[in-house]
Amino acid sequence: MDVIDRERGERTRPIRTMLVDDHALLREGMRSLLERESSISVVGEANTVDEALDGVARCSPDVMVVDLKLTAGADYEGLRLISELSKRHPSVATLVLTTFLDDELVVRAVRSGAKGYVVKDIDTTELVRAIKSVSRGDSAFDPRSAAVVLRAVTGQGSSETLTDRERQVLQLMADGLSNKKIGETLFISPSTVKFHIRNIIRKLGVSKRTEAVYSASKRGLI
Repeated sequence: MDVIDRERGERTRPIRTMLVDDHALLREGMRSLLERESSISVVGEANTVDEALDGVARCSPDVMVVDLKLTAGADYEGLRLISELSKRHPSVATLVLTTFLDDELVVRAVRSGAKGYVVKDIDTTELVRAIKSVSRGDSAFDPRSAAVVLRAVTGQGSSETLTDRERQVLQLMADGLSNKKIGETLFISPSTVKFHIRNIIRKLGVSKRTEAVYSASKRGLI
């Protein structure tokens, strides 16, 4: 059934939306909230990259709402999904909805083809607005991720700028903790720890974690 899009004053069909997240309970909650909106129709769900790609042909979504972390022990598979969607189904807009707010992740998501990036503490009204924006071909970022994109576009800040989480990981590296212990201390997975360490090493322009700790101490970062 067609509805009136109040933001544009036009009659349009509901936005066909697919949810991609590895937590079934979270998908169920999102579906329940979004289906209260007459302008949005949740047409499918998936919890893996393959399921999501299969679902595109089956459900014909306008928008895919994608979490970046789709498997407990893996890297950020959502980035691969966004890249594949951009190549195979460029008409499908992707909106990242995740718990991770990391400068590198935001930039990588945008470069992979994401039209928007918001974190999971966003309220329903803002999420709906973001879905509408990307469905129209516009971008949608919450204030924090928007600031990251602005810095990347304008070149503000040096490549040596570490995020708060990277500083935490760096400090624990300096304390001699292993990746496993760092993960347990910060309540993150070992693969996420490795992701942060790779970013730290790259940003500091070194090749080893021991060099990263030494360089950071010389620069007063820890």
